[in-house]
Amino acid sequence: PLEKKISFKAAKEHQVPGDLNKVLENKVLETVSGLYYISTSTVEMTCVDGADAEGIVSRSVSSHSDLIPGVYEGGLKIWECTFDLIDYFSEAEIQFANKTVLDLGCGAGLLGIVALRGDAEQVHFQDYNSTVIDEITLPSVVANYIREGSRKGNGDAGKTSEPPSKRPKKAKCSPGALSKCRFFSGGWPEVCQLLLSSNRPFSKYDMILTSETIYNVDYYSALHDTLAELLDKNGRVYLASKAHYFGVGGGIYLFEKFIEERNVFRSSIVKTIDKGLQRCIMEMAFKDSS
Repeated sequence: PLEKKISFKAAKEHQVPGDLNKVLENKVLETVSGLYYISTSTVEMTCVDGADAEGIVSRSVSSHSDLIPGVYEGGLKIWECTFDLIDYFSEAEIQFANKTVLDLGCGAGLLGIVALRGDAEQVHFQDYNSTVIDEITLPSVVANYIREGSRKGNGDAGKTSEPPSKRPKKAKCSPGALSKCRFFSGGWPEVCQLLLSSNRPFSKYDMILTSETIYNVDYYSALHDTLAELLDKNGRVYLASKAHYFGVGGGIYLFEKFIEERNVFRSSIVKTIDKGLQRCIMEMAFKDSS
């Protein structure tokens, strides 16, 4: 079948600003599972006047839509499968120490932040929209890695009943952790090309983490090729998804079939969650990997 051409979105690397406190200016922090993240409602208020160059905030708000294909791909919201994957990491005792990790389609970057907490050697974050990286991802990572004490009283509207937990204190809370991070926006093929053609040394990822990125079958080819290009030969992909996305047409079983047909990866569904809409965790590895 002819695949629809997905719209081109130039790739860009976002630098970590020197003044970390400035990154958190006018941001409201919330917590979930002991992780800080940036409240999107305040971002919506500050960006709705066109403060974001892409204009995705006003378009998302005015159209009451979490997805505008090729324009805005949902990164302002934390989707539920993210938490499924975080739970799975601790249940399955996934080890991040000394690993290079990519949080693909990162949104707030919670998966990458968990990897950083687990002593990953490098964590890269990618989202389709540059506004998401600048206004949500980068500040959320910074919030988890500057000393907690200085953040007290910064409008921490806790989503959970417990305080942000003692775990951040264990997490070597220093801006040094940010030297392990790189941030990218743009379409998957474009980001892939940017990484592989860069003058900076680049080693393929031991782990690629991704949640709710297979809702649209038109994107399967780009996603599959990106995973194939960027994953180390013995690496693992951990992907969380709903069994089916109503209205958009994608889902885990369709993607599983797509992988089988391409014959590059082997995949297995390692966890199924049957509460509400069925959700799944999939692990992928190259067919010829150890």
